[in-house]
Amino acid sequence: MISLAGRDILHTWGKFVFTGVGLGLLIGVTLTMAGVYRGMVDDARALLDNSSADLWVVQKDTLGPYAESSSLYDDLWRGIRGMSGVARAANVTYLTMQVRHGERDVRTMVTGITAGDPGLPGWPPYLVAGRQITRGHYEAVADIATGFRLGDRLQIRRNHYTVVGLTRRMVSSGGDPMVFIPLKDAQEAQFLKDNDAIWQQRRRTAENPAFNRPAVPGLLDAVIDSQSSNPWVNAILVQVEPGHSPDTVAQAIRTSKRLTVYTRAQMENILMGKLIVTSAKQIGMFLMILAVVSAAIVAFIIYTLTLGKIREIAVLKLIGTRNRTISMMILQQALALGVIGFVVGKITATFAAPFFPKYVLLEPLDSVGGFIAVVVICVLSSIVAIRAALKVDPAEAIGG
Repeated sequence: MISLAGRDILHTWGKFVFTGVGLGLLIGVTLTMAGVYRGMVDDARALLDNSSADLWVVQKDTLGPYAESSSLYDDLWRGIRGMSGVARAANVTYLTMQVRHGERDVRTMVTGITAGDPGLPGWPPYLVAGRQITRGHYEAVADIATGFRLGDRLQIRRNHYTVVGLTRRMVSSGGDPMVFIPLKDAQEAQFLKDNDAIWQQRRRTAENPAFNRPAVPGLLDAVIDSQSSNPWVNAILVQVEPGHSPDTVAQAIRTSKRLTVYTRAQMENILMGKLIVTSAKQIGMFLMILAVVSAAIVAFIIYTLTLGKIREIAVLKLIGTRNRTISMMILQQALALGVIGFVVGKITATFAAPFFPKYVLLEPLDSVGGFIAVVVICVLSSIVAIRAALKVDPAEAIGG
């Protein structure tokens, strides 16, 4: 039985291998799509892990700072730092934008971190080259995925920054590499208007009759001065002292500060359920379509190969070969086609993954699941060809 299927494959080995390679490319796309989804999930978890935070304090009734915008006064962290169970608290800002280096732009998440020692929430936990930020202005630490190098000069809004350190796997939930700069610079980049906008706003304020009334002395100067300050951050990252429950500390902050606070589990649910869910559904639909297409291709190829040897099958029946033997021959050919396709697909996905702009995470369990799915598809697809083979009349061997 085994030699019968093997001899038939050797008889048309060129067509068989070529078909297996084509199927393998399709399986490779399927594995890559699954890897893209896994990479998105890993990016979201890496963002939370690298923040070194146990709690995220954000604007009340928002899903910030990643799923929605959030604005807090930058002096709120002091009151939170003094609360029971809080080990560390630090302001942070996040701004996704194009960072210019020379003649090219790189899409990054610019992160403003509080001055202090490494280990503060929001700081990159480790570097692969260079040093951490030590000055209050115009220094940056960049993820190596940006392509930046030590000493590069970056332009963020109106200011220029020198790359003093490089880190790895510091990405946003969307996979954009991070660039860390001092908090004051980040506040200016995110919240400060450009010079023309400030000048126009001041002109409008000065021309407003309400501010020229004698009953409001000094109001015009106060309004103009407030336009040059940036007392806003997107979130306060909190580390909880050992022995204290994050849920308990979070509830205390909610009650006393009237702010929204998320724990690690809650923030992960927001990222997975709000930011990634749509992409996950799209990828799931693509995987279903690819599975159906793969099944159709295998069924068509095996059916075509079966029709091409109708006379041979009739001869086998004429000499007394059982239907079970013929069915197993076709099934083994389908499985062999699937194995060739899976091997080609796995190799293709493995070598193609590093060249994708998004992070592709190929997990072993996904490969095992993919192989099982290929086997099931091949078994189901061979049913059509088996039914056609079993209907062959042995008299066709004589009539042919």
